[in-house]
Amino acid sequence: MKTTFKKMTCRALIVSMLTFSFASAKAGMIGADQTAGTIDRAAVMSVLDRAETAAQLQAQGIDPTMARERVAAMSDQEVQQLAQDMQTAPAGAALHAGGWLAIIVVAGLIWYFMMRK
Repeated sequence: MKTTFKKMTCRALIVSMLTFSFASAKAGMIGADQTAGTIDRAAVMSVLDRAETAAQLQAQGIDPTMARERVAAMSDQEVQQLAQDMQTAPAGAALHAGGWLAIIVVAGLIWYFMMRK
């Protein structure tokens, strides 16, 4: 029983290896500058595809589809500079009055409940 199962498993593995090993794959050399431009362009486009970004662009009077077209027309060096600027830009903005108020309220509640004992 065990040897029959082993034989069937081995045959199935051999057949699968033979059928899947003949898949057509293409390999070629590409330069580092080609991949960097493609990756940077994809990163910028992914940011433009976000709903928050589209809303901010529309709030400033810019059509999001026009922005995508302009990025597609940019050279690789321009896109690389834009992607680098996006990565080094500070994330988030300064706290507004509501943010500071929330921090003060939470800190006050923590202080109140800790000193209550």
